[in-house]
Amino acid sequence: MAVDNVNLATLIGSRICHDLISPVGAINNGLELLGMAGAVDGPELELIADSVNNANARIRFFRVAFGAAGDQGLGRAEIVSVLEDLSKGGRLKYQWQPNDAVSRAEVRLVFLAALCLESALPYGGTVEIQKTGDSWSVSGTGRKVNVDEGLWAWLADGAGVSSITPAQVQFALLPSLASEVSRKVTYTQSETGVSIRF
Repeated sequence: MAVDNVNLATLIGSRICHDLISPVGAINNGLELLGMAGAVDGPELELIADSVNNANARIRFFRVAFGAAGDQGLGRAEIVSVLEDLSKGGRLKYQWQPNDAVSRAEVRLVFLAALCLESALPYGGTVEIQKTGDSWSVSGTGRKVNVDEGLWAWLADGAGVSSITPAQVQFALLPSLASEVSRKVTYTQSETGVSIRF
């Protein structure tokens, strides 16, 4: 049975995140043990702990964004936990509005949209995530918005003018995965914000 390129990419993403989450968690546990034993204390331990927590948050986020979706859902508490942990080490703050559990496939689209917004808000800002009926809106606001039209064109037609780099893979993946669930991605921008809808 053949696996198409997009599904193969999500399987690879799942595997990488699965294999990384355990050793990062082990490092965090080791730091906690060192702290309780009083063996090491000071800014060095705090710096390592902050870095480990940030890495853990990014891996959990990437596991949803780039991993295989499956059929299971994600509850609000789990989603908010991932976004709050991500906010602690990043430039963006997230506001998750939906109260009900959501399918992992939908959360994956939302997280990919959030990564697109991250590239458009170089000085940080706030990302607000709303669901109305079956439609999603992922909106980012900040003091500066930087939208590369050639790159963002990927969202509208799946083939932008700009070539995709590893840091921009979300722009190619989002429209492709959205089309698999019969969604069309659109975006609008202003001087202070960008909104992605699907």
